[in-house]
Amino acid sequence: QVQVVESGGDLVQPGGSLRLSCVVSGRIFRIAFMRWYRQAPGKQREFVAVIDSNGGTNYPASMKGRFTISGDNTKNTVWLQMNSPQPEDTAVYYCNAQVQLTVQLDLRDYWGQGTQVTVSS
Repeated sequence: QVQVVESGGDLVQPGGSLRLSCVVSGRIFRIAFMRWYRQAPGKQREFVAVIDSNGGTNYPASMKGRFTISGDNTKNTVWLQMNSPQPEDTAVYYCNAQVQLTVQLDLRDYWGQGTQVTVSS
């Protein structure tokens, strides 16, 4: 069974720094993509960043420069570095992994339970 577990959420001051982690475990053939999303209270879930198996990254325009995604394929782990977070970055941050369980199967999405980030002085 595949598990996706986020960690690192915390209370951080505006302008501070925080790094979130996401680890994928279980019997898998490969991880194609890993993404971070976030959902603030009363708002829809929004896309934050993606990294592929070659280390290529992409961000929506609104997130560029504010977040940095990185990963280690050997550890099935990705990180999301929050650069100078602001109160509007307060949200539950979710990790999504697109996983191929065997060479014969298609990619499947797996989600973590989320980690709370609160940006406040």
